Amino acid sequence: MAAMAAKGRTELEVGADGVAVITICNPPVNSLSIDVLHSLKENYEEALRRGDVKAIVVTGKGGKFSGGFDISSFGGVQGGQMVQPKVGYIAIDILTDTVEAATKPSVSAIDGLALGGGLEVAMACHARISTPTAQLGLPELQLGIIPGFGGTQRLPRLVGLTKSLEMMLLSKPIKGGEAHQLGLVDALVSPNDLVNTARQWALDICELKRPWIKSLYKTDKLEALGEAREILKFARAQAQKQAANLHHPLVCIDVIEEGIVAGPRAGLWKEANAFQDLLFSDTCKSLVHVFFSQRATSKIPGATDLGLMPRKITKVAILGGGLMGSGIATAMILSNYPVILKEVNEKFLSAGIDRINANLQSRVRKGKMTEERYEKAMSLVTGVLDYERFKDVDLVIEAVIENVKLKQQIFADLEKYCPSHCVLATNTSTIDLNLVGEKTMSQDRIVGAHFFSPAHIMPLLEIVRTQHTSPQVVVDLLDVGKKIKKTPIVVGNCTGFAVNRMFFPYTQSALLFVDHGMDVYKIDRACTKFGMPMGPFRLADLVGFGVAVATGMQYLENFPERVYKSMLIPLMLEDKRAGEATRKGFYKYEDKRKATPDPEIMKYIEQSRSMAGVTPDPKLMKLSEKDIVEMVFFPVINEACRVLDEGIAVKASDLDIASIFGMGFPPYRGGVMFWADSIGAKYIHDKLEEWTKQYGGFFKPCSYLAERAAIGIPLSAPAKKVQARL
Repeated sequence: MAAMAAKGRTELEVGADGVAVITICNPPVNSLSIDVLHSLKENYEEALRRGDVKAIVVTGKGGKFSGGFDISSFGGVQGGQMVQPKVGYIAIDILTDTVEAATKPSVSAIDGLALGGGLEVAMACHARISTPTAQLGLPELQLGIIPGFGGTQRLPRLVGLTKSLEMMLLSKPIKGGEAHQLGLVDALVSPNDLVNTARQWALDICELKRPWIKSLYKTDKLEALGEAREILKFARAQAQKQAANLHHPLVCIDVIEEGIVAGPRAGLWKEANAFQDLLFSDTCKSLVHVFFSQRATSKIPGATDLGLMPRKITKVAILGGGLMGSGIATAMILSNYPVILKEVNEKFLSAGIDRINANLQSRVRKGKMTEERYEKAMSLVTGVLDYERFKDVDLVIEAVIENVKLKQQIFADLEKYCPSHCVLATNTSTIDLNLVGEKTMSQDRIVGAHFFSPAHIMPLLEIVRTQHTSPQVVVDLLDVGKKIKKTPIVVGNCTGFAVNRMFFPYTQSALLFVDHGMDVYKIDRACTKFGMPMGPFRLADLVGFGVAVATGMQYLENFPERVYKSMLIPLMLEDKRAGEATRKGFYKYEDKRKATPDPEIMKYIEQSRSMAGVTPDPKLMKLSEKDIVEMVFFPVINEACRVLDEGIAVKASDLDIASIFGMGFPPYRGGVMFWADSIGAKYIHDKLEEWTKQYGGFFKPCSYLAERAAIGIPLSAPAKKVQARL
């Protein structure tokens, strides 16, 4: 049995100058586990008791102050396996009544990061010294909770209400330099001078040469009550507009207001109670699940468990400078990879380079990139019309149109012109990789690198391996994915891979229900209210009907028994309505990208209904938004179950991440499989059975779903658990 991990702790060291240095030790980021917090309290009390201690410095080991409360303990607390401290113990007993109320002054010495609980510990000290590059912030709202160690009360008093709301509601950290300008930290020093400066500062407070400030009672940065209420009212309106389904941002604002209106001590108690409630909320459970699932996507059996190290990729080539190729090139140069962009002629090449240029210029305009950084990035791109420069590339990504013969020819050429170690990747979104590499002898280095559009913005990278792809190639691509700041998921080879295949029923079921009498715009509205960035019809407009028909044909070929053949899109396409690009699809687009419902689509809907031989069902017109969401998403869950059953995805949590980062599924619902388990396999199965009887085989539950519904175990449970129960 492996040795148990060392518990987190703090260390106390008293110098000849009479300063006790308390160091947080819990690598890698000095997270504040319950052990660390108990140890902090004990060492603090010892420093206060000792006659040889005049002042205290709190710091973190290894160049990091603290990354905040230990998130891995959330699951234990939520599941009841771990005893949590009584409400208010950390924020009030330790940080307010022990640290801040101490009879000896304390200074926090901040390097690396002071996030969440880490910053809250620092704010309870009487002064803060930081390095210029340290990151300070309260990102708790990203996990469905609020700052729970006094942050909602102290941050507004240190930086003012407006800035503190921005830092908390947007989970936006700031660097040491800005923190100093705002008054969150009192001085900036280099890492080498940090602890010594903090020691001297603490002694200066002790000798009354510097102010002894309890930030909880500081009021000079707070606005007058009337003005504060206006700021909070505006923040509430913004929070409701930007995250209508989320409750915790409003709780955060209420807690801040309590401290301003009823005093900071009352604010601390309201914060402690609210933190406790939110910790057990569905939103928190979902977001904590997403946090850990995202980190688990790069653990791949048969690839990352073999002790392989990623090879160094120094030069990348991209074939095709269209929307996808130029987006991938942009992502690469933003992470300093030199890129060779190949096109078939000067005109296309110049258009591809213009697209990359436009992507970068947009960042410059938004202030996300300096002019100098832009020049450097553009200098990394070389445009070519042949394979001459491919002899020393380490990775090629093909991003040409979805044409099997063309791709086969390209991969045969790549095998000739690229070095034998070069990874040969395709960005195809639907074509079987074995077909793509059929004409080569290099199937072991052929892999899918499926980016989502726009490739330099969308965070997901689907890495597709066939039965021939070598584990080394998967490890190499995982490393590149990480370096270009993508969340990679490794999936098996099939039509549509994981994301597109899982979501092809999203539009299909919507089309089926429109034929049966449902309203297009009502479906889209229900999906966006549920939390999707856009409904199935607005999405079809964005993607373009040409692409929708082409991918539909792929699914029809491969899964004929469960494709609904609606004539609606082909009918509209015949009439030159092809989506947003033609300014007319399910919506009309008169002003920029603003989508407006178009009553004209009714004639196509009526034609489609008569061709399907369907009479509209008046019951469908009266359905609630919850019912509509179920009708659109339960077929998605059913397909996700097949993807898992066939081993296309390694684990259910990978599909959660795929749905969130690839399709915009709301993260506060935990991803498609996590959400399904919150509803229950039996309920989903019974609904699909009911719709199969009414509307046909499109809804038929797969055996994976049926088995789990019958024995009552979660859809995300591994197959061996099902075997054990059968």
